Amino acid sequence: MATVTLKKGRDKSVRHRHPWIFSGAIARVEGDPAPGATVAVQAADGTPLGRGAWSPESQITVRLWSTDPAALIDEAFFRNRLSQALASRPPLTAGDNAQRLVNGEPDGLPGLIVDRYADFLVCQIFSAGAEHWKDTIVGLLRELTGCTGIYERSEAEVRDKEGLPRCCGRLAGAEPPPLIEIGEGGFRYLVDIRQGHKTGFYLDQRDNRARVARYCREASVLNCFAYSGGFAVAALGNGARLVENIDSSAAALALARQNIALNGFDPDRAQFTDGDVFRMLRRYVEEGRRFDVVVLDPPKFIESRRHLERASRGYKDINLFAFRLLNPGGILATFSCSGLMDRELFERTVAYAALDAGREARVLEWLDQAADHPAALHFPEGKYLKGLICRAW
Repeated sequence: MATVTLKKGRDKSVRHRHPWIFSGAIARVEGDPAPGATVAVQAADGTPLGRGAWSPESQITVRLWSTDPAALIDEAFFRNRLSQALASRPPLTAGDNAQRLVNGEPDGLPGLIVDRYADFLVCQIFSAGAEHWKDTIVGLLRELTGCTGIYERSEAEVRDKEGLPRCCGRLAGAEPPPLIEIGEGGFRYLVDIRQGHKTGFYLDQRDNRARVARYCREASVLNCFAYSGGFAVAALGNGARLVENIDSSAAALALARQNIALNGFDPDRAQFTDGDVFRMLRRYVEEGRRFDVVVLDPPKFIESRRHLERASRGYKDINLFAFRLLNPGGILATFSCSGLMDRELFERTVAYAALDAGREARVLEWLDQAADHPAALHFPEGKYLKGLICRAW
């Protein structure tokens, strides 16, 4: 096994159980580890610190599997970690059958995401280490979950940074159908795990859909970045008078129509606009449109810190427009899933947007990712989703 020795004074984060070791922290490597191979990590003075996966193409050159220097990284290790992840998930309510099963670093499995939709699992593999052990992981997932099939959606840009090709396709078991029906919170949704966003559905917003919907009774709702209608279905199910959905994807809006119909809602209570949200919000402001509730659930705007300032302007713009579109006493539910935008910066950005819109806003609720997307105290990067429910006057 190759050994990675850290520079003097660069072992503090590892001792605090943070799983990432950046290339700049490494003094030398003894041996010639292949991508994804297990390496021993030690401090500059030779103190053993743990075992990790080697990723020479990435700035995150080692992702720790364990801070136990004696840990054996083998099938038994992954069986234990996967079993722990499955056992730690909160129980689903009756009728619900979709859930995140593995959430990467917080579950001690860096670079591995696993979501369950009914009888099918969807995997995202974002690190050289998880890729190295993919066959073992897939076999264990089939054994531990009894799923019908496992599908891969490893298409994110982070694969490029790891020196890995982007992958999509069946990994094991049956080929998934074009659409899988799931239950969540008493509602039904059709999910496209083969071509939909992320793994097919935004499971991290489960609790927030229900919380936002409570403010939608008898309300006119503008649902921005609507995707397949998750917030729209929840709002209509809780008595919204009308929900207008905006998204730049015609395919996503078509699926949103299906989801609204699947739940038996009057089609006249839902409208759909295929267009760029920024342009549409600006147009609605110019036209003097008003809504009782505006939902902003944009995709990630920030891929690296050098984009942070530009992305912050984007977040401010859409929130500025949203505040201007609200009726007095209206509700803004606004989110950021960009991990590089911390909660303080996000709240400050929304505050400046309200100020520039000439609105007084009060925060009614602070929102986070669902409980099956756990974060870890020693890995703050895992707490990526943040949201606010504000009332504006």
